[in-house]
Amino acid sequence: MTLNKGKHNVEEIDGTRCSVVEKGASADRVEFLKKLLELNGYTVKSVAEPDTLTFKVGVTDMIFNPVVDVYERRLKSSSGKRVTPAYWLQESDKETEAEVNYWTFKG
Repeated sequence: MTLNKGKHNVEEIDGTRCSVVEKGASADRVEFLKKLLELNGYTVKSVAEPDTLTFKVGVTDMIFNPVVDVYERRLKSSSGKRVTPAYWLQESDKETEAEVNYWTFKG
């Protein structure tokens, strides 16, 4: 899922209403998201999408929105560092980048 669409989607996954984290995810992507989200205390549900080899992933926390949580740096990696958008999208191997939040910078 790209991080440029902030719409909050709620759907039923495996009989439970969930906040949708991503649709069209590969099996490897599901594993990555499941580990990351469970580490952050979320209950993750996933289901195969019909007629494709992709999956829909969601969490049972109805308030969770991946765009908000990634950009507000609410998620932590396994090493305890804040998750960046590049890490979430699996574009970077780094768990975090040296980045100063503009609201804490005193330059």
